[in-house]
Amino acid sequence: MPPGTSLAPQEPPDVAPTRRDRIAAAGSELIGGPFGRWAVPGGGWWTPVRVVALVAIGMFALGMVQKLPCYDWAWFRGASSQYTRACYSDIPHLFQARGFSDGLVPYFDRLNGDMDYLEYPVLTGLFMEVASWITSLFTSGDGDLMGREQAYWMANAAMLLVCAVIIAVCTARTHRRRPWDALLVALAPAFALTATINWDLLAVALTAAAMLMWTRGRTVAFGILIGLATAAKLYPVLILGPLLVLCWRAGRFRAFGTALLGAAGAWLVVNLPVMLPAPEGWKKFYTFSQSRPVDFGSFWLIISQRTGAFNGDVHPVNTYSIVLMVLACAGIAALALAAPRRPRFAQLAFLVVAAFILTNKVYSPQYVLWLVPLAALARPRWRDFLVWQACEVMYFLGIWMYLAYTTSGDAHKGLPAAGYQLAIALHLAGTLYLCALVVRDALLPERDPVRADGADDPSGGVLDGAPDVFVVGEAARGRRTAEEPVPRIGGADEAAERDAVSGR
Repeated sequence: MPPGTSLAPQEPPDVAPTRRDRIAAAGSELIGGPFGRWAVPGGGWWTPVRVVALVAIGMFALGMVQKLPCYDWAWFRGASSQYTRACYSDIPHLFQARGFSDGLVPYFDRLNGDMDYLEYPVLTGLFMEVASWITSLFTSGDGDLMGREQAYWMANAAMLLVCAVIIAVCTARTHRRRPWDALLVALAPAFALTATINWDLLAVALTAAAMLMWTRGRTVAFGILIGLATAAKLYPVLILGPLLVLCWRAGRFRAFGTALLGAAGAWLVVNLPVMLPAPEGWKKFYTFSQSRPVDFGSFWLIISQRTGAFNGDVHPVNTYSIVLMVLACAGIAALALAAPRRPRFAQLAFLVVAAFILTNKVYSPQYVLWLVPLAALARPRWRDFLVWQACEVMYFLGIWMYLAYTTSGDAHKGLPAAGYQLAIALHLAGTLYLCALVVRDALLPERDPVRADGADDPSGGVLDGAPDVFVVGEAARGRRTAEEPVPRIGGADEAAERDAVSGR
């Protein structure tokens, strides 16, 4: 044995997407070609995580440049200009409309106009207020409103950039051997285009950090972060549902209970200081969600526009959407318990969040941010991811062209209702397409690109490699224990990587 040779088991090398994915290999030609057999993964300063973070910063900056026409003038001169240039953002408009320009305190002070209180969850309201404080440091309260709105958008953009980097880095580190999958997040065009429309990135960042903590087996930290994310946006709490079913199948109820207690405690710590002294302002988000009419991006809007249904009566839609969501969750639970192999946590997390968006009364363009990191973990295949992203980019353009049409008066510049309905159908179909592939991977685990590398559940934490203790139907006869070898597939690509590692 040569001197200095270690007997310790060697960590398997990082998975190189350019060796497994033809689209990734073709795209890599722009930066020098696929990963070579003599390349050293993670060598030098240019580690995968650092590269992903820098790419995320660059794409976020491009998204800011895309908003430049609005920043210069379109937000402030007529309604249709910000739509025809596809650079709309809620942030500068709500600076005045939600009382930040007047120094009002969210949830405690009533607003002027239709909204009596701020209609956002508490942690998002705090984020908005912090951006307002930063704005006040660089502008005068007596200055022109346009300049203050621009400064407010910039302050929010800077804070959201931090969130974007956290999302990319956490996604890169969640699957230890697949850090390059996070480039799906960093390079996602819909991510860059919608990042500064609203404040969704805060909840997405907390959720991505929670997924990373669960991967590392830190269940308390996972629960705390999910609780904080739920205090910023409602959707992260849905991830606890798939986790419950997976822990049920693996018999890991203690881990789930710890996570649940952490989430509940963190949510209460954030909400109680507002809930108790200002209950009316605190509950505005929840009452607004119930009373909100059928809105942009949902299939309910297509039905409403085509048939005239649900006009002025939101209660049937609330009931129908809840029923559809319950049915979808039941189907996801059945998949988790009856699949021949326990589905990966990221797969079910993606499915439950997608189900919530698809059945909701509104599917705003920025909701794609909720799905991008989960999609990169659930289905890291460039072709399928880009098909979905293309649908979302088409919808991103479609909604602004439709709003331009409705606000341009007799000029009718933009996309009429029929065209907008087609755009809605397209982005719904794109999301359903990705969901179908994730379901197929769960039912046919040999088709799962993550498990093709010999892994079980890299995002599963305590579930990774755990034996099943409760399964349903066919899964009971084909269940796998942690001691059984996991089959490796991949054909020529897999063999090529093994040869490269061994030096042949």
